[in-house]
Amino acid sequence: MSDASLNTQDFSNDASFGDFFALLKPRVMSLVVFTAFVGLLVAPTSVHPVVGFASILFIAIGGGASGALNMWWEADVDAVMKRTQGRPIPSGKVTPGEAKAFGITLAAMAVVMLGLAANLAAAGILAFTIFFYVVVYTMGLKRVTPQNIVIGGAAGAFPPMIGWAVATGGVSIESVLMFSIIFMWTPPHFWALALFMNDDYTKAGIPMLPVVRGRRSTRNHILVYTLLLAPVAIGAAFTSIGGPVYLTAAVALNLWFIAGAVNIWRRDEDAAIADKYRAERKFFRVSLLYLFLHFGALLAEGVLRSFGIGGW
Repeated sequence: MSDASLNTQDFSNDASFGDFFALLKPRVMSLVVFTAFVGLLVAPTSVHPVVGFASILFIAIGGGASGALNMWWEADVDAVMKRTQGRPIPSGKVTPGEAKAFGITLAAMAVVMLGLAANLAAAGILAFTIFFYVVVYTMGLKRVTPQNIVIGGAAGAFPPMIGWAVATGGVSIESVLMFSIIFMWTPPHFWALALFMNDDYTKAGIPMLPVVRGRRSTRNHILVYTLLLAPVAIGAAFTSIGGPVYLTAAVALNLWFIAGAVNIWRRDEDAAIADKYRAERKFFRVSLLYLFLHFGALLAEGVLRSFGIGGW
């Protein structure tokens, strides 16, 4: 998207702090912060609290920078979709140029400062994450293929790897598993959203799976990915970051998640339309809780291990 594509927009010149903060996608950033913090805490190497705090702060800023650049590139699409029309650029509170400069500045600062505060490995993964989300997913995949969220989901899966790298200076099977949980969770999470936001995506010309393949195919995909996710999520229990607390939570959460996916798979469109996609909306909300509780259980195992009572 070029800045000129919105040159007819009546932008104001008094953008507030809140408008620029909204560019950072704070709700998404909160998930980035939490999963990165868990990756940092469950790592086998301890980190000085000041280094840990600074690292999480710069990871959060990097995640927010990605959000700002995403909103800059997608301002034309955001202006069309009801869900995003109130964002700072389409609502005329921030210009595309301001959002672009803001995002680039924050991204550069976050990567450099993380490298100085922690190590080059963590900074390198953060830089790649920003590049992947902005260039590969937002600019390259989102408007081209219905598999956009499958591949692009990797961007949201990197934060725990970054947190782990802050502590250890590298990557291990544990950090890859944390990455894999988020990576496999992302498609059913977003496809549930796409089922009840299909009209918006159609109007915006975004080739989400329901738009291109239809809702029936999307329901099939949600079930398949949910079934593939379960062994990955439960398997993390048998690594150094797992334990009985995590195993219990993972088994219960995946049974719950699979039951929701089966319920969505069994529904036909007449039933979904009749109740305004209530089951799909519920599955979307449950998916957020699913991920939070998985990483919360990993965090609990890490805290217990610090007292010498966690793990196997």
